[in-house]
Amino acid sequence: MGSTTESPSGRFVLRLPPTLHATLRAAAERAGLSLNEYCVHVLAAPGPDPAGPGATVAIRASEAFGRDLVGVLVHGSWTRGEATVGSDIDVLVVLEAARPITRALYREWDRTPLEHYGHPVEVHFVAMPSTNTPHGSVWLEVALDGVVAFDREGRVARLLSKVRRGIAAGEMTRRRAHGQPYWAASS
Repeated sequence: MGSTTESPSGRFVLRLPPTLHATLRAAAERAGLSLNEYCVHVLAAPGPDPAGPGATVAIRASEAFGRDLVGVLVHGSWTRGEATVGSDIDVLVVLEAARPITRALYREWDRTPLEHYGHPVEVHFVAMPSTNTPHGSVWLEVALDGVVAFDREGRVARLLSKVRRGIAAGEMTRRRAHGQPYWAASS
């Protein structure tokens, strides 16, 4: 074994459970990458804890939706650092617009509830809007505190950046009515 003062070779051997190996290999195949390329991409991607709730949802969603999975975002009190003992963890799963989001999809997903350190993980599904479609209020909310856990082609990050620029430019304003937030176009 070399010392830590030597220059890294760019190679190392990793032992992992066969089930994780199979999951990674299948994800790489769906992404159209070699296993090595896929692992380098995942390891190099900035984002939250790779063992966190977003990563757990991303793995399961990738298995369930394949190439229809566009991205996964964690948002809400968990990402703002305001979670309490009774808080859930809000996760947004972004699917291709052609993938129908139905009650049956939610029922199938909810058959196996997810938890992270005793907190229920609440998953909501949305379609990736086209670049010409105005973004809805869910994107405005997620733009405030969303953390990207998975973004297959960078489309989610680009959309969030666009939405955040619009908010910063004052195009949309967050207001409250009866204690509930809503968004309105600035006049």
